[in-house]
Amino acid sequence: MNSYRDIAGILTSYQFDYVYHYAAVVGVKRTLENPVAVLNDINGFKYLLDLCKNTGVKRIFFSSSSEVYGEPFEHPQNEMTTPLNSRLPYAVVKNVGEAFLKSYKQEYDLDYTIFRFFNTYGPKQSSDFVMTRFIKAALENKSISVYGDGSQTRTFCYRDDNVDACVKTMYENLHVNDTVNIGSEFEISVLELAKLIIKLTGSKSEIVHLPALPEGDMTRRKPDIGKMKKLLGRPMTTLEEGIKKTIDSGLYNF
Repeated sequence: MNSYRDIAGILTSYQFDYVYHYAAVVGVKRTLENPVAVLNDINGFKYLLDLCKNTGVKRIFFSSSSEVYGEPFEHPQNEMTTPLNSRLPYAVVKNVGEAFLKSYKQEYDLDYTIFRFFNTYGPKQSSDFVMTRFIKAALENKSISVYGDGSQTRTFCYRDDNVDACVKTMYENLHVNDTVNIGSEFEISVLELAKLIIKLTGSKSEIVHLPALPEGDMTRRKPDIGKMKKLLGRPMTTLEEGIKKTIDSGLYNF
């Protein structure tokens, strides 16, 4: 969706007050193999922001990523204090997107909110992502592939928690011209995640270790979600509860 004609056709046909920009080339393996396609997203940023400022949009909500933190020096990763040090094309492009938003605010007074998404999962998620791949393999009693020794840790945010927090920023006019980590506080290693999914599905799957990825598979990811927890105003969905909901939904994009 980086064609000016496509974006302009939508933005000029309707009077939007708010725009959520979630389009991107995603997935570590895919982005490493297609760096030029990732860089093309920069054109989409500029087209969209120009159209937003010219059509009276009040605020744009942008999906940045935990990848901007690179291999972090601080745990958990805080929006204001953790350095943004990743050199991967995907992360660099997300950094550029954040810079575009701040620049358009300064020059044209176009308000924004930046969401730095950590791993999100739930029913109907694409099969490109680790949670879906593991669940699919477990349900089919096939081997589950883990890169390296599986000690790398991640947090996984159930989709309802993600959506509720992001939508609330719009409806209650919160975090205007601010950055918010959207993720979970429940940290787990990839190996333990595979074991948990095998347990919850009653699967006969075996875990197979593949060579570690050459780059892009950070050793640890855990966000500071103080802002998000205040937005939700309720307990977050636990990892086990979220996985059960995903499995029980029967809604898979396998």
